[in-house]
Amino acid sequence: MNYISIQNIDSLNKWVKEALKIKKKPLKNKKLGKNKTLGMLFFNSSLRTRLSTQKAALNLGMNVMVMNFTSEGWTLEFEDGAIMNSGASEHIKEAAAVVSQYCDIIAIRAFAGLVDKEKDNAETVLMGFLKYATVPIVNMESATGHPLQSLADAITMAEHKTKHRPKVVLTWAPHPRALPQAVPNSFVQMMQLQDADFVITHPKGYELNPEITKDSKIEYDQDKAFENADFIYAKNWSNYNEYGQITNSNPNWTVTADKMKLTNNAKFMHCLPVRRNVIVTDEVIDSENSIVIEQANNRTYAAQLVLQKILENGK
Repeated sequence: MNYISIQNIDSLNKWVKEALKIKKKPLKNKKLGKNKTLGMLFFNSSLRTRLSTQKAALNLGMNVMVMNFTSEGWTLEFEDGAIMNSGASEHIKEAAAVVSQYCDIIAIRAFAGLVDKEKDNAETVLMGFLKYATVPIVNMESATGHPLQSLADAITMAEHKTKHRPKVVLTWAPHPRALPQAVPNSFVQMMQLQDADFVITHPKGYELNPEITKDSKIEYDQDKAFENADFIYAKNWSNYNEYGQITNSNPNWTVTADKMKLTNNAKFMHCLPVRRNVIVTDEVIDSENSIVIEQANNRTYAAQLVLQKILENGK
């Protein structure tokens, strides 16, 4: 069993309920991971993903090894048939096979390069390990998806569920740097598994991959999208068509208290880290309706559920 995409989940509702049970008794299955090792490979930096996944493994009694390829590992070659006479020192074929001997589960974090759309969509790093590793793989954020985050988002929303069919809005917000589409992609895919009025709002030209958004509703008027919303999820992403570019930095898309007044007393969500007073104002993120810290806490139980299912599947 691998956990590569939110679409690997057979029943989101069932998984969320299981995660909430884990949250109540996180050490219940402490013996499940005894003598098992989680290898965490980072090709990009991390705070919540690293700490929450490591804590999840420890809650299950696993040993944990962490390696940062940005500073500690050899540069890897992923192309089959490559003549390795420059740059990369080790091929993914050997690296994945070797790490598989040391670990029972391999978790990988590798962001999009935001230069070559085809290469990013091919998920070179993640697919390389999937192809050549001999143990289960967990996606800790790849070029196009962040399924641990979206599972945590689903858990958090379930804890704040409304009595009525909720309206959930994913809103683009400005950012000084070009960011990947991974988080919004997985959030969209997660919401497509929910019974909700789901709306994506962003400036024209900032459409996500249509193969992911499919028939999800898109609204270019942010104020209109916010009307009567129960959840506002803010996130920046760079242009998908003019790939990796910042073609809009309009500060009018920042989530403010006035815009939140248009909602149905909505909860504010963000995956963190967040650029205060760029993505969202202090007044909103520091308000009682902000549930960003709860989201971060639920990252542990999302990861723990995934690891637990993999361990149980391997028995």
